[in-house]
Parts: sequence; structure tokens; C-alpha cells
Amino acid sequence: MKRNLNDLLSFVTVAREGSFTRAAALLGVTQPALSQAIRGLEQRLQIRLLTRTTRSVSPTVAGERLLQALGQRFDEIEAELELLAALRDTPAGTVRITCGSHVLRNTLLPKLTPLLHAYPDIHVEFDVNYGFRDIVADRFDAGVRLGDTIDKDMIAVPIGPPLRMAVAAAPAYFARHPAPATPRDLTAHSCINQRMVSGGGLFTWEFDGERGPLNVRVNGQLTFNTSSHIVEAALAGLGIAYLPEEEFGAHLKEGRLVSVLEAWCRPFPGYYLYYPSRRQPSPAFSLVVEALRAPLPPLSQ
Repeated sequence: MKRNLNDLLSFVTVAREGSFTRAAALLGVTQPALSQAIRGLEQRLQIRLLTRTTRSVSPTVAGERLLQALGQRFDEIEAELELLAALRDTPAGTVRITCGSHVLRNTLLPKLTPLLHAYPDIHVEFDVNYGFRDIVADRFDAGVRLGDTIDKDMIAVPIGPPLRMAVAAAPAYFARHPAPATPRDLTAHSCINQRMVSGGGLFTWEFDGERGPLNVRVNGQLTFNTSSHIVEAALAGLGIAYLPEEEFGAHLKEGRLVSVLEAWCRPFPGYYLYYPSRRQPSPAFSLVVEALRAPLPPLSQ
């Protein structure tokens, strides 16, 4: 019976991940052992459950039916086991959060560090991802996004102050090119583009002036899908960058980058932690939410 349950859990994990490699890592087993377990399950049931190609794994019609029948039940068992942690003397369990690298480094880790020191049985797993993950389907406890991009059926908790965008370039760049006076002037400049992970299109630079919103599509030699490399390219004098002001860090204050078009960059809702409204939170998850809701701890001297 135990072996059957293990094999069924193995199947559900592979089907959800679409990969034997990722599923093996999640389950803490070797890939050959996982493949053998799935083959044994298929032989006992006398039906193929997974379609395997060189690039992906997907459930067959029978496999999809089994996944729908079992997946929710395993989720319910896992949720009940997490709730049992409330009976412990100290909260325990794993909280999975999907987020971007900048907010992870500058907001989540600083806020959660005191909590993790105080509760060694609480574990947090971060998934750094720049696309819009379906946290329910992908079995995350929560995600982090800008406030104006969160679905209305989610609970959203602010974890940081309002943000504003910034248009910035190195002094060396502006020594060679006149600074833009309006967003439309950017079309005559070399701008550093950003490729969006979700959808694959180029990010449109959005501004807000006295007459309302103004969107500008820019051109340049460079395109990245990560903000840290956009900052590095701007520091190298390779063009004008457009990012949330905080992502430029101290470069603006210390003069390594120069901000322009500030009147066109107005504040907007910052980062929020979001999670399903139907979720029954575990004690560990509740502590994580409260820690992230709190102000940032003071910087050490």
C-alpha cells in the first residue's frame, strides 16, 4: 500500500512538473528511480499514463483523468499536515513564494531574516520568475507582484511603499547626446529595451503627464529580459534605461546615473504579497505574511 501511494505521488509530481528531472528534485529521489516507479505503476494499471518526448512529458488521456482525481486529494492531505503544525509548540512548515530577484534581495530577505532566526523550523522556498505564474496551479503559497497587476480574487498585502519609474543614463551618454525634454524625444535616442517574459513583447515605456498617459516605443542596440543587466548597460553609457527608481539603487544618488523626465514619472502602487482568498493559512504562513507586512528593519551600521 505504501509503495502504491509513493508511486501515485510520483506520477502526480511528474505530470504537474512536465519533467522527470524537476519532479525527481522535488521528491528527493534519483531520476532513474522515479522513471522506474512510473513504469511499474503503468505496468500494474496496464495503461500508459505519460507521453514522453525528448523535450517534455505530458499526461495521456488516462493520465489526465488520474491526475484530476488524485492531485486535489494529495493537496488536501498536504494542507492538513501543514495545519497539524499548529499543535506543535513552535510553528513549522515550508512556505513557497514566487517573485522577482530585486524584490527578493531588497524586501523579502531583509524582512524574513529575523523570522527565520526566531523559528528554525519554518522553511521558505523562493522561485525567482519574471512571468505571471499561476500560483494555484503551480502550488505556490503566495506570489509577489506590483499592486495593479494582481487578480481581484486574491488577497493582496502591501509589503513596500509606492514606487515610481525613472529614466536614467550615464553622464557620459548625456555628454554625447542632449537630454530628452519630453518622452517623445526618446525616439531619437539609443534606449535599452526590455523583453517581457510573459508574452515575449518589448516593454512599452509608460508616462503620465498633465494631459494624461503617454506611451512610447523606443529603439536601441540592446535588449535584456533582466533588470540588473539593464542597469549595467546604462552605467556603461550604452543608452537610456527605464526601470523602477529603486532598481537603480545608489547610482542615481551618487551621480553614476542621471535621471531625466522626472515630471513624467508619477508614483504607482508598489509590491504586494498575494495569495488565494480560499486558502486556510498555516501558522508558518501567517507568520511570514505578518513579517512581510511590517516595515523594513533599519540598516546595520
